[in-house]
Amino acid sequence: MCNPACIDFGARVVSVDDVRGKRVIEVGSMNVNGSLRATIEALGPAKYIGVDLGEGPGVDEVCPAEALVARFGEASFDLVVCTEMLEHVREWRVAVTNLKGLVAPGGVLLVTTRSKGFPYHEYPFDYWRFEPDDMRAIFADFAIEVLERDTYMPGVFMKARRKAADAPEPHLGDYKLYAIVAARRCKHITPLDVALFRVRYPVEQFLKTAIPKSVRDAVRRSLGGAARG
Repeated sequence: MCNPACIDFGARVVSVDDVRGKRVIEVGSMNVNGSLRATIEALGPAKYIGVDLGEGPGVDEVCPAEALVARFGEASFDLVVCTEMLEHVREWRVAVTNLKGLVAPGGVLLVTTRSKGFPYHEYPFDYWRFEPDDMRAIFADFAIEVLERDTYMPGVFMKARRKAADAPEPHLGDYKLYAIVAARRCKHITPLDVALFRVRYPVEQFLKTAIPKSVRDAVRRSLGGAARG
C-alpha cells in the first residue's frame, strides 16, 4: 500500500547498494493504491517477499506484522520496507519490534506512515498517527539517515539503518502516541475508545455533510469565545 509521495521517497532514498544482491521484504505489501515493489526489484535484489494480512496483488505470503520474526527469523533481511501500514496496527510496539528484528546489522528499514491531520481510513481499522519526533524516539536504536514530512498530505517518511545487532531497543512501554480513535496521545487504545469512536465517527461525518462549513466555523468561534470568557 503506497501513495505517489511514498513511491517518490523510496525511489530517492533507496540506493542500488541497499538492494542489489540483497534480501528484501515488504510488510503490508498488498497493492491497493500503488507499490514500491517494481522500483526496488529493478535494482536487482537476491529475493523479494511481500507479506500482508490477507491474499492479494503483491502478497507472496500471509503473515501479521506481530509474527514476522517468528516466521522469518532474526536479522533475515537486508532491506525491510513498510509503507502506510504501521498506523493500522493496534499493538504498534509489537509490530515495530518485529520490523526491527527482521533487519540484519547494517541493513535498512524504510517506513512511511501517517501523521495527525490525516483523516481516518479503515484498513481494516486505523489507530495511530506518527510525527517526526515519534520516529526519533521509537527508532533511537537505529541510525536515521533520512526523516522528512510528506509534503503531499500529513505523514512522515523515514530511512534508518540498523546499528550493531546488540543495540538495545528503547523502552517504549510508557510512550504515548497520538490515537485517532481517542483523539489524544495515549499508551494504549482501550475497547471503550474503539466503541466510542464507532459511535462518534459516523455522527461527525454526517454533521460535516449536513451542516455548511461556515456554520460549523461560526459555532467553533462562538464556543471558543465562550470558553475564553
